[in-house]
Amino acid sequence: MAKSGQMHAFYLGIDTHEEPIVFMRSECDICRAEGFTANTRLQILTGDKNLIATLNIVNPSVLPPNHIGFSDSAWHYLGLKRGQPVRVRHAPLVGSLSSLRKKIYGHELNALEINSIIHDIGRRFYSDIEIASFLTACAGGRLSLAEITALTRAMVNTGNQLHWPGQDRVFDKHCVGGLPGNRTTPIVIAIASTAGLMIPKTSSRAITSPAGTADTMDVLTEVDLTLEQLKRVVTETGACLAAGGKVGLSPTDDLLIRVERALDLDSEGQLVASVLSKKVAAGSNHILIDMPVGPTAKLRDLDQAEKLAELFYGVAAALQLQIRCVITDGTQTIGNGIGPTEEARDVLAVLRNSADAPRDLTERALYLAGQMLSMYSGDSESAALEQAREILYSGQAWQQFRRICGAQGGLKEIVDAHYHSELRAKHAGRLLKMDNRRLAQLAKLAGAPSSTAAGLRLRVKVGDSIVPGQPLATLYADSAGELAYARDYFRQNRDLFEIDIEQ
Repeated sequence: MAKSGQMHAFYLGIDTHEEPIVFMRSECDICRAEGFTANTRLQILTGDKNLIATLNIVNPSVLPPNHIGFSDSAWHYLGLKRGQPVRVRHAPLVGSLSSLRKKIYGHELNALEINSIIHDIGRRFYSDIEIASFLTACAGGRLSLAEITALTRAMVNTGNQLHWPGQDRVFDKHCVGGLPGNRTTPIVIAIASTAGLMIPKTSSRAITSPAGTADTMDVLTEVDLTLEQLKRVVTETGACLAAGGKVGLSPTDDLLIRVERALDLDSEGQLVASVLSKKVAAGSNHILIDMPVGPTAKLRDLDQAEKLAELFYGVAAALQLQIRCVITDGTQTIGNGIGPTEEARDVLAVLRNSADAPRDLTERALYLAGQMLSMYSGDSESAALEQAREILYSGQAWQQFRRICGAQGGLKEIVDAHYHSELRAKHAGRLLKMDNRRLAQLAKLAGAPSSTAAGLRLRVKVGDSIVPGQPLATLYADSAGELAYARDYFRQNRDLFEIDIEQ
């Protein structure tokens, strides 16, 4: 019989998507003595580590007597070994939950209250339900500028912070998203770092889109770098194009993003804090923000974009950052590819100056690179744009991109999807517009971004003349079921390609 709540760790190999879960037998002596039931919040202690986890009750055949099973995330967070002794007890009161309830009822939080919430989330003291409650309470413009600033600082303080001795200006670039195919970042970073800018670029994987920059770069090179690897790559090449997961920059933000993804939620205040906390943690202090605006983009109109830009500028001023927000055209998809692999093909085509490189992606990347170069040099935007063109068209950007990828582990071979299908027009006419949100949904139903080869390749652009039977796009998937599911969605949503039908 176990004494004083002591049990032995048992690895069950269950992926609970980062939420810490533990499993105990229904006839366990400790369960009966302590009154533990399914969904009880427990504190697990071992050595100098502890976390709070949710209890699931299992059939006695699943676990040996006097053993407690762990989900993958709980096991790895505690650094357990099979059979290791652990202590189990009722979870203590999490003090910051009172601050969470205060926010739920619509009250403003001070910096100390926000810091305590973020600190406890980082220590794995919050369940996914509690994290979702926090995110929901902060959505819909319910965070003040002071709260967003405090949230940004709190998220920076939960993880590693990079410093670049001798560099007083360190750059970064971010797009607020909502525009499929807008994969300008790898191109911009290659151009700008060629010109001498230091850019320790880390990116998140997709939250609500069919691909994030990290997903696309993962098709082309290694992106899951350790902190030391990231420092080495930046020291060698002046830049990197890495995922943010392993380096531990604002790690609590990664926990929030995981739940945001499940909620399909990306609120303004949380977005600003997420973006700027990771830039500050990476040591960047000069940041370019791309803000696409369009009727089916994340930012629907100019008023919404200006409101978000005001929040960015306000928090940046409080944190002593130099930023530039640029409002760009978000009325239609950029490039021809949607999904990690198809967007990677577009990135390579632009960098290689290929004849089939999408012109809209090329021009957009050049414009943003020119904006960043102008921030760096103080030159006029037109002069900086011409410098960006010279770097791209001379092949210097491609050479620099290869250097960065080489330092990160080398360029990978692009792998094709197993299945594809042409999505064809029924009628003749002219393409008036495309629905960005439903195009993104179509790519996600095909399996993107978890299946990196899944997605779309557009065959038409707004303004093109269409004939019956003409391919509008090619749909890619890694399973026949996902392909069929996505095709059904297209059949029910043909108007996502709005065609002015000829009479």
